[in-house]
Amino acid sequence: MLNKTLDEAVEILKKGGTIIYPSDTVWALGCDATNKIAINKIFKIKKRDRRLPLICLMNSIEMLERYVHVGNEEKKFLKSNNFPTTIIYEKIKNFSTFKNSVAIRIPENLYCQNLIKKFNKPITSTSVNFSGQKSPNYFKEINPEILDRVNHISKIGLHKKMSRASRIIKISEDGTIKILRS
Repeated sequence: MLNKTLDEAVEILKKGGTIIYPSDTVWALGCDATNKIAINKIFKIKKRDRRLPLICLMNSIEMLERYVHVGNEEKKFLKSNNFPTTIIYEKIKNFSTFKNSVAIRIPENLYCQNLIKKFNKPITSTSVNFSGQKSPNYFKEINPEILDRVNHISKIGLHKKMSRASRIIKISEDGTIKILRS
């Protein structure tokens, strides 16, 4: 079942579609993070201001290095971190959908890791709720209107509680860590 669900999700992502999936933190709404049209669909589904940033998920430091400059301090942090942490990067390369900065997390979650590996590109990760509303802890709490607007829903972890947002940090070149959300 896992491989079938992953294959279906990857096909939807390749076509510029949207998916709902269990991330390492919350139930997530995602798309191909390199596809501007798909990203606009996410904003429309969530009724979210396009000026508010989205988080991207990648599956490895190697993938991360394809899209942003990763300094030694970030590498050290990533190798020692054991809590879902999103890092804001300002030195972007090969990532035209994000201009000035991008927030990226490498999830430990096996489903996310496999999904991103099969897709071989970063995906967006934002909570599955209308902007300004409470994020659902359980799949059954997701607004049916949102469920009707996406192209694929993962059937993995439907009964699992998902309720912790990631910590968001920024690491300066001197290694100073600024916590933006704990």
